[in-house]
Amino acid sequence: MELLQTLILSFLSIVIVNNLVFSKFLGICPYLGVSGRLDMAFGMGMAVTFVVTLSGTMTWLIDNFILMPMNIEVMRYVCFILVIAGAVQLVEMYVRKFFPTLYESFGIFLALITTNCAILGLCLFLHLWGVSNFLNALVLSFGSGVGFTMAICIMAGIRENLDLADVPESLKGAPITLITAGILSLAFMGFNGMIK
Repeated sequence: MELLQTLILSFLSIVIVNNLVFSKFLGICPYLGVSGRLDMAFGMGMAVTFVVTLSGTMTWLIDNFILMPMNIEVMRYVCFILVIAGAVQLVEMYVRKFFPTLYESFGIFLALITTNCAILGLCLFLHLWGVSNFLNALVLSFGSGVGFTMAICIMAGIRENLDLADVPESLKGAPITLITAGILSLAFMGFNGMIK
């Protein structure tokens, strides 16, 4: 029962309180670049969720069962980037085969998931936070993907509504997008300290 409670709190923490986009400012490139339409944002969120879940769990296993026992932590970055690149290739092949229109609309941003700092950041945070069991690593990895999806979908919904709003000419485009992103981050900072 205590393990279940810990896992639920870990999930809620990484999705809402310690959201990688809103609290750590990681993954900002696709967050701003692909949040123009809600359907594209949801597709990108699902792709990132798959990649971060697979990468987070695989890198945790590699780190705890290979790198640290053999005392070769210096290889951590190289191993993590190889795992992330492999997971992105899987997603890219899947989306290209089964969702060609979505693949075309993603453009370069799908391949750029490889360099999404939110994914590498999560893999490194799992070590930094001292995550000691596989289930917790899995929940935190999946939760960070869900948190990214939530953030990018909220932003896409707001940007779609802003297209219909009377925004002053000088604020149209990037200025209103950055102002909105800042206000969203401030709003989510209100959750700080609720779950440690």
